[in-house]
Parts: sequence; structure tokens; C-alpha cells
Amino acid sequence: MVITETPLDFGLIERCLKKDRKAQYEFYEKYAPKLYGICLRYAKTVIDAEDILQDGFIKVFRYLGDYRGEGSFEGWLRKIMVTTAMNYYKKKNLVSKDVEPETIRIPVHNDHEIVSAMSHQELLRFIFELPDGYRTVFNLNTIEGYSHKEIGEMMHISVNTSKSQLSRAKSSLRKRIDLLFKQEESMMQFQTATCY
Repeated sequence: MVITETPLDFGLIERCLKKDRKAQYEFYEKYAPKLYGICLRYAKTVIDAEDILQDGFIKVFRYLGDYRGEGSFEGWLRKIMVTTAMNYYKKKNLVSKDVEPETIRIPVHNDHEIVSAMSHQELLRFIFELPDGYRTVFNLNTIEGYSHKEIGEMMHISVNTSKSQLSRAKSSLRKRIDLLFKQEESMMQFQTATCY
């Protein structure tokens, strides 16, 4: 599946910069559905996701004039939403709640196959159920593409702690997925056995 970026409407942006409320609403309607998914990945609740989305759009409208047309516009919007989500939980002192001591070192494996065999909704549910620190690092690294150094700076943790959190998140996801596959396999065997 190829994800294409929505064509940039410079006229709409220009009207938003002039504080045109109708244009701002149109802009919100155009980009909110894509950005809401990002907020959901970082939020602990749907209400938090909605708050993050609203706070993020306030920042988008505040800094819209700073976008210089370099790089992906939707990438620029995503970065604002991720930063807003991180700041949302920093204010509540919850971002690094599950961070392990920095002395723990766990090797990180580059195994992305755990996500390939699942539906999008199943994966989102499993990610949502991860402990806060695991979920945040997993989202930032695996989905958003931030390096462990960048994550460390954003979350005020060491690179090793970021790696540890990612490894534990992947391990937790792998266990959940293995359990799901075993349950489905058992169901299929049971159904096959009852058919004969």
C-alpha cells in the first residue's frame, strides 16, 4: 500500500495565515483524520488523543507561517503532533514513568516481522496496551523513525534506556502476537476436528 500525501493547497494556507476561521476549519477537516491516528498512538485514552490533537492544531496555526515549503508538509504536521504528544505527558510527569534504570542493557534486534502479519487495528490495540515508556519509544522509533539519540533528548533518557525500552516493547508485542496466533491456531484445529 502506497501512502500518498494530500496535495498542498497554498490558497487555503494563505487564508489560514490571515486568521480566516472558515479556512482554519477547512484545514482542520482536511488534515485532522490523518493526524488523529498519530495522537491515538501516543495517547493513553481517546480523550487524551483528542486533547493532543486540539493542542497540536493550535500550534500548527501558530507556526504555519514558519513552514518554508521544504520537505513534506504532512511530515511537518506529524512532527508537531508527536512533539505535542510528548509535551502533553511531560507536563503531567508521565512520559518516563516506566523507564528502567540506565544500567540495564538489552540487545536490540531488527525484527519488524512481528507487525507484518497483523491487521492495523490489532496492532494499534497491542501498542496502546504497552506500558507508557515502551509505547512512546516504540512509536517514536519504529513508526516515526526517530533515532535513539533523538528519543533520549526528547524524553530525557539515555540512548541505552531508549534501546532497552524498544527491546522490551518488541518483546511484549511478540509475546502478545504469539499468543494470538496460538489461540487462532487452536480455534482452527478445534473447528477442523468438530467438522469430522
